[in-house]
Amino acid sequence: MDMDIVQSPISTLNNIYEISGVEVGQHFYWQIGGFQVHAQVLITSWVVIAVLSGSATIAVRDPQTIPTGGQNFVEYILEFIRDLTRTQIGEEEYGPWVSFIGTMFLFIFVSNWSGALLPWGILKLPQGELAAPTNDINTTVALASLTSIAYFYAGLAKKGLGYFGKYIQPTPILLPINILEDFTKPLSLSFRLFGNILADELVVAVPVSLVPLVVPIPVMFLGLFTSGIQALIFATLAAAYIGESMEGHH
Repeated sequence: MDMDIVQSPISTLNNIYEISGVEVGQHFYWQIGGFQVHAQVLITSWVVIAVLSGSATIAVRDPQTIPTGGQNFVEYILEFIRDLTRTQIGEEEYGPWVSFIGTMFLFIFVSNWSGALLPWGILKLPQGELAAPTNDINTTVALASLTSIAYFYAGLAKKGLGYFGKYIQPTPILLPINILEDFTKPLSLSFRLFGNILADELVVAVPVSLVPLVVPIPVMFLGLFTSGIQALIFATLAAAYIGESMEGHH
C-alpha cells in the first residue's frame, strides 16, 4: 500500500513529462551549444530583423531637415510609438522606454505581416515549414518574458525594494492574488498573440485550399488588419504594465 502511494506521484510526474514532449506538426531543428532550437523560427526571425534594420538604414541614411519619402514615413512611425508610450507610461517617465516598446511593436507587426504576405511555402525544409515567427509559442513566450523583465526592472529602478510593497496592497490578504497576477500577465500576452496568429493562418489556409483564387482575398485582408491590431495590443499592454509598475512614486 505504501509503495502504491509513493509510485503514484512518480507516475503522475512521468505523465506530465511525456505530455510536455508532445509537439504539434513537424519542426526543423538545429543543435546550438548543446541546445535544440527550432531552426525555422530563427530563419524567419532573422529575415524580419533584416527587413527592419535594412528599412531603417535606407530611410535615414541621408537625413533631411524637412523629411521626405522614407524618412517622413519612419518619423511618422516613431511619433506614433512615442505617443503610445507616453500615453501608457506618462509624460515624465516614457522617454527611456520608447525604444523597447517600438522594438516590440515593429517586430511583432512585421512578423505577423510576413506570415500573410511572404510566400514562405516556396522554401522547402528537411522537416516542417517556414511561417511567421509569432506563429510559434516559443517566440511569443520569449517576448512576454522580456516584457515581464522590463516591468520588474522599471518598478525596482523607480521604487527600490519598496516595489514589493504593492503585493500587500490594499491588504495583506490579497498577497497570493497579487503574486498570481504577475504570472498571468506574461501568460496572457504570449497565448493571446500566439492563438490569434495561429487561428488567422488557419482561417486563411482553409479557403485557400478549397477555392484558391477569389474567395480567400478578403479573408487575407482581414488577416492583415487583425495582425496589425495584435501588434498594437501587445505593445499597448507592455507599456501599460511598465507604467503600472512605476506609478504611485512621487
